[in-house]
Amino acid sequence: MDGAAAARRLRAFKRWMRARGVVCSDVLRLDATDPLGVHVRAAAPLREGDLVATIPRGACLTPRTTGAAGAIEAAELGGCLALAVAIMYERARGADSPWDAYLQLLPDRESVPLVWPADEAERLLAGTELDKIVKQDREFLCEDWKECIEPLISSGELNVRPDDFSVDKYFSAKTLVSSRSFQIDSYHGFGMVPLADLFNHKTDGEHVHFTSASDDSDSDSEDHDEQSDASADDQSTIENPTSSPSGSRVGDEDLEMIVVRDADEGEEVYNTYGTMGNAALLHRYGFTELDNQYDIVNIDLAMVTKWCTSIFSGRHVRARVSLWRNLGYSGCTSQDAEYFEISYDGEPQLELLILLYIITLKPDVYDKLISAAHDLVGDEEHDTIRNVAKFVKVTNSNQCSELNGLEELPDVKRLLHSESICSALISLADMRETLYGSNTLKDDEEKLRACCIVRERKLYHSLVLRVSERRILYRLRKYASSRSKTKKRKHP
Repeated sequence: MDGAAAARRLRAFKRWMRARGVVCSDVLRLDATDPLGVHVRAAAPLREGDLVATIPRGACLTPRTTGAAGAIEAAELGGCLALAVAIMYERARGADSPWDAYLQLLPDRESVPLVWPADEAERLLAGTELDKIVKQDREFLCEDWKECIEPLISSGELNVRPDDFSVDKYFSAKTLVSSRSFQIDSYHGFGMVPLADLFNHKTDGEHVHFTSASDDSDSDSEDHDEQSDASADDQSTIENPTSSPSGSRVGDEDLEMIVVRDADEGEEVYNTYGTMGNAALLHRYGFTELDNQYDIVNIDLAMVTKWCTSIFSGRHVRARVSLWRNLGYSGCTSQDAEYFEISYDGEPQLELLILLYIITLKPDVYDKLISAAHDLVGDEEHDTIRNVAKFVKVTNSNQCSELNGLEELPDVKRLLHSESICSALISLADMRETLYGSNTLKDDEEKLRACCIVRERKLYHSLVLRVSERRILYRLRKYASSRSKTKKRKHP
């Protein structure tokens, strides 16, 4: 969209807001000059506690307010799928839709990996946390379309052209739902909230929160944990202080936008979509943030067992993993995968350290642990800390002095840094690194410095993700190496 067209559509949207009772304070300036999209700036200083916008619930596009509400209810569609149908239907109506001026302001689709060309997505995301997820998303959404959207078209209830509800149009609508929708309340469910969705995200740096008019407390438009399924119904929320049974109509209080952090004149005004790493941000919103402290890297359990079988027999590995599970441990799970998280600072998940500890035990020490296993199972985190201390005591009497006063997770992790575990972590980091291909971290960093976010948006954001993940693996190696050296100094 060129600058003149963007300006015309923004003027039309402002007229639409006035007609629908959406009140936007003069201290906010909607800016359509940025080639990356409309954003919001402070036209005057903003001060904490200021009310800067009100949005009637009736102005929101939801499965309840759309002209397709009857068909959606008859088809028993819900959540994000229902909202995607509402968006497609109102777009198909064109100028006859009550939301036409609002929809005209939005992009046809957001540039999220779901709608990147498949070969390009595979090349740019190779090795990253999104590599498998995006492929799964496409499969799931195609199934959704086949099972839910196609029958709706065939029924003739909506009286729309099939092309308006094609797989491609469904994918486009889903990108808007993923990146812009809010969970409004129990009656409306998920919906598009005009004006609210024009604020860009800034991790831990938001200026505004959204809340119901009758709510006296500030509430975030928070996102929940990232899901691998793009049709998962976890979106930004606007808290409503009154709970009502599902399906019953709640009050029609306006949604309010409250300033929670001061902003100077001319400064961009941000909302927050929650605390998410770059994989989640790129997956759902189509952008990344440099130096995102919420980034993680996952190492699959399958990769751990593959490394193990390169050193030990398959029987050895199966027995050790089985004992690990019997002691009450497991990794994180998503879809059909089990994995361990490596945090931004390169620190591995405790459960991975425990597994590696058990795998690398000598046979006679392993037998000691087997005989004591029934006494080492607990449910709570503090039980976990105590139980790790117990089985370290069972398996290595030389470390008994280190168990005194053991209360915190970092203390437990220090016990699980034998030279063999550190060596295993370095090997796993190297294996995980190979998934990114032949380019080195330095190659990717140089590409990122030379990349233009406007002209090469997909390349830029995929490189930010790749570089961040590979730096985490670098820090994992450093973490393991430094711990190994510390052990050698302590136990010459």
